[in-house]
Amino acid sequence: MFFGFDDDQLAFRDAVRDLLDKQCPPESVRAAWSGDLDRGVWQALDEMGVTATLVPEPAGGLGLDERSLVLVLEESGRAALPHPIVDSVAVAAPLRPGAGLVASDLGGPNVPCAADADRFLLRDGEALHLVEPGDVELTPLETVDGARRAARVTWQSSPGTLLTDDPAAVELAFDRGALGTAAQLVGLGQRMLDLTVAYVTQREQFGQPVGAFQAVKHHLANALKDLAFARPAVYRAAHSVATGADTRARDVSMAKAMASDAARFVGRQALQCHGAIGYTVEADLHLYLKRSWALAAAWGDAAWHRDRVGRALGI
Repeated sequence: MFFGFDDDQLAFRDAVRDLLDKQCPPESVRAAWSGDLDRGVWQALDEMGVTATLVPEPAGGLGLDERSLVLVLEESGRAALPHPIVDSVAVAAPLRPGAGLVASDLGGPNVPCAADADRFLLRDGEALHLVEPGDVELTPLETVDGARRAARVTWQSSPGTLLTDDPAAVELAFDRGALGTAAQLVGLGQRMLDLTVAYVTQREQFGQPVGAFQAVKHHLANALKDLAFARPAVYRAAHSVATGADTRARDVSMAKAMASDAARFVGRQALQCHGAIGYTVEADLHLYLKRSWALAAAWGDAAWHRDRVGRALGI
């Protein structure tokens, strides 16, 4: 089985990376902590077609599948994009094209970006409902990642808000969310590693860059190794979701568990290599580190997904 990407998929990824490098720098992520969510970058992604990646062409979308989207979501993680792109693009758009910026509780009881949502995708038992902002009550929450201002959402379901009560559709929606979050975690891990390599290359001690010391090299090599193991698992899961493989749930859980563990490990190594400055809010590292903590716990943490893999294997 070949898990490589074709030239069009790689070009799509590169275009998204260029856009996010320009329009979602650390300053934009930092501004989101104060409630200033930049709608301009979301509009640019929409114009590029990212928000309709999984929407069929007859419905006005690109008609692509998760194998193309996974690369885009990895880039969104690398940029720490504060918008709920997984909920909106990977989960909601295939069910209801044009829903806009969607906040959801499928990934956990706290709803990220609730204050900025155009719609809410909310679970009631085994059904999913699409709810207007005027029909919910928000209770803001303090969370580790202040860029995605989370809230607890109170609402009442009704036949008019029902989007689907098909158990297979709900399970697929969850798997798409977990897969997208795993891709973001790989991107976050890569960004933290890149930041740390740049830091230890310019930071000097005893007359030489601290990156020249064996202990620092070991930290970074181990971080790179964990990412190198997690990334193919995420790509494999994207292939399984796109092709409707019987192993879809198992592969998605394998990917989410490995990506969560890898991002957490890379974060620890990055923090260690940055020294005391890594703990400060003035350092960009904290933007990516705290996002990785939040996402590692969302859409099922590593332990939950390892149990799911075990059940799939009958152990």
